[in-house]
Amino acid sequence: MLKGIDPLISPPLLEALLAMGHGDEIVFADANFPAASHARRIVWYPGFPMLDLLAGVLKLFPLDYAVDFSAVLMQPPAERALKPPIWAEFEGLLKKEKDGDKPFLYLQKKDFYARTREAYIIAATGETRPFSNIILRKGVIN
Repeated sequence: MLKGIDPLISPPLLEALLAMGHGDEIVFADANFPAASHARRIVWYPGFPMLDLLAGVLKLFPLDYAVDFSAVLMQPPAERALKPPIWAEFEGLLKKEKDGDKPFLYLQKKDFYARTREAYIIAATGETRPFSNIILRKGVIN
């Protein structure tokens, strides 16, 4: 154990966060996301809620100041017109962070999937709420 690091942050995830450079992206995937088939690297958190892991990572992870968005979300199909409730929770967590007060970037499913294939790592969680996938882009310490 280390002081100041959330115990949810496993050694493989901590190693990935340290190795990521400015502009690299991490995907927090819900339980329905095809993480294994889309990941260059993957760390598994089955049964763990998304928001707990996300909050722990945000204590360590600088958000990118050089982009116009705080995070990337997968846009639900038009027939599901309602905004997923977890998005307000994402917004609440991110607004507490430097450079986390920007709007979200919304991508259609196929574009979101393509972007996840380029991400540095996917953290596959046990989150069961639909459209609970979020991508964060790493910034710099300043």
